[in-house]
Amino acid sequence: MSIRSEEATFYSGGCTIAGTYCAVDDPVAVALLITGSGRTNRDADARLPGGRMLRTGVDRTIALALAQAGVSTLRYDKRGVGASSGDYLRAGMDDRRADARAALAWLADRTAELPLFAIGYSEGSWYAAEMAADDLVAGAVLVACAARSGEQVLTWQTEMIVARLPLLAKAVLRITRTGAVQSQRKRMARIKASQSDAIRIQGMRFNARWFRDFIAYDPSPVLARIEVPVLALTGGQDVQVPPGDIDMIGNLVRGPFEGHVVDDLSHLLRPDPRSLGPRGYRRAVRSPVSPRVPALIMEWIARQVSRSASMEGCQP
Repeated sequence: MSIRSEEATFYSGGCTIAGTYCAVDDPVAVALLITGSGRTNRDADARLPGGRMLRTGVDRTIALALAQAGVSTLRYDKRGVGASSGDYLRAGMDDRRADARAALAWLADRTAELPLFAIGYSEGSWYAAEMAADDLVAGAVLVACAARSGEQVLTWQTEMIVARLPLLAKAVLRITRTGAVQSQRKRMARIKASQSDAIRIQGMRFNARWFRDFIAYDPSPVLARIEVPVLALTGGQDVQVPPGDIDMIGNLVRGPFEGHVVDDLSHLLRPDPRSLGPRGYRRAVRSPVSPRVPALIMEWIARQVSRSASMEGCQP
């Protein structure tokens, strides 16, 4: 199968958003890939504090796998990241939502008459869910999607990560009487009280506007409006999004639903049998994304395309 990767640009909120359109000959469907939180590019590679890159390659892996299944895809750099213009630190969820919708419009204009799917990873899954709720897509794939508020997610994350700290680190916390959950609550209170787009905490600049939006966001009303098919996937060892939220999503959506808690995978969709979480991410990315994830997505999209074709064939 012939696959072409083309540079794509579109405009949103006065910014030029850059991405990659992975086109296949005679596609059976098209999909928009929306990346997760943080300073992430079109491949879901993230720039960490200090400038280092965590090359997860999640979106690139999914795009290339879908191309083999005859699905063209668009993925893009977040506003203020990579080749996209704009200020990352001043962008809130409304900006990221607008960028995702501009990307969807670009893709829809280019690929009319084909089934269009939204595939969101982590934070991006919330925007994919919104597209599904608004009937803008034929279906949505929600990878590592939370079904609870951002504030609840952050609290759960902290509890999970603290529980996985080495014994020495836990001892230091006890000796210094430093409570990680309490410290996080103080940081959240400061961010909530702020009015600036960006603030400095412990010497680092934070995107306060986005954090305020994230803390306040509750995806459950959106999920409850979805009537199109949904596939939800989460790693069984994910400590950034609760794996149990898969069942919550299934109970909320009104359309056909398929959910999977996949093996012992982490939030980066790699095996994490020791449940190290973020402590093991830099070593984990030396290995590829588990093939189970793109396989499930490809199989699900193939079923949706076949179902759609069958329904069209039954029309008089």
